[in-house]
Amino acid sequence: SSNLDQTFSLCCSKLVWDACSDALITFDKEDLENELAYIVENDIVVVSITRQLDTLSDNVQVKYRSKVVKYTWPMPHHAAESVPWVQVTLANGETLQTKLLIGADGPNSMVRQELGIPTVKWNYDQSAVVAVLHLSEPTENNVAWQRFLPTGPIAMLPLSDTHSSLVWSTSHRLAEELLELDEESFVDAINSAFWSSENHSELIETAGSLFRGALSAIMPSAGSPRQLPPSVAGIGPKSRVMFPLGMGHASEYVRHRVVLIGDAAHRVHPLAGQGANLGFGDVACLTQLLSQAAFNGKDLGAIQHLLEYETERQRHNLPMMAAIDLMKRLYSTDVAPAVLLRTFGLQATNMLPTLKEQIMAFASK
Repeated sequence: SSNLDQTFSLCCSKLVWDACSDALITFDKEDLENELAYIVENDIVVVSITRQLDTLSDNVQVKYRSKVVKYTWPMPHHAAESVPWVQVTLANGETLQTKLLIGADGPNSMVRQELGIPTVKWNYDQSAVVAVLHLSEPTENNVAWQRFLPTGPIAMLPLSDTHSSLVWSTSHRLAEELLELDEESFVDAINSAFWSSENHSELIETAGSLFRGALSAIMPSAGSPRQLPPSVAGIGPKSRVMFPLGMGHASEYVRHRVVLIGDAAHRVHPLAGQGANLGFGDVACLTQLLSQAAFNGKDLGAIQHLLEYETERQRHNLPMMAAIDLMKRLYSTDVAPAVLLRTFGLQATNMLPTLKEQIMAFASK
């Protein structure tokens, strides 16, 4: 429907810059057969999945408004003494049995906790404020904008020619203040966060300018003209909410007849926009391995192919999570040495197209 089209956008480029130095990096996909990204509102994803489930109603039963109260796990080494499959007990007393339980129940996963799978996790002392933004004027809105402020990154992601999505990561206190502001003051705060130069340092700017000049001498063709983010005029009704940020990783993604996917297995800071993508990667990998197992007539809950999933996904997820955590820490300070380091890093990376292509390729796996 036309309503769905309004909140779905093709993102052709991403521009990231530092509030303390104005150093920037751009990620572009000139060839639109290989789009950089799609920005899709969560409601649209949910509606699309629900419609797809409706077409599979002969094979798929959806238990809406149901709550799980208990899991009974099979014991792989004492199969004779235990239930052979996973047993799920619902709040209404109904019990279900399954050869394979997929835990996709988020960062506070009951499946993971009930299994006793150890998790490495910490909070970032930050919250994210999200909202739907109305732009001041219609524009060819196909650039994702992200600016690193000393308190955390602010990002504006295109949804349509007139709307964008806001993700502003900041301290809990500031996030609460942003939530309390009237609409006009909140809009002013967003525009100021993207446009203000109050965090600039003359020393950093001079050093950055010299470094940029040296790079340009080596690679004169690199770099592109500076773009500016669109101005915000208002926000969508009831679209402004906040949630706490943290990092978490389950030491195991699989057990006998159980597998964890998405935030149940790993949780990241939203600064790289990779949280949902890591989950989609889990789904693609698990689907492929289970399809192969079904094709070969194997037991879907057998640990062998589940371990293949764990190995493949941890090999991808852990480096991504480490990189996101490092970026978060590097950009959470306005101390001069750190600002210089990230300024030089951004400028150098921005002038190396091959390296940028590798970053984009890794992020899209």
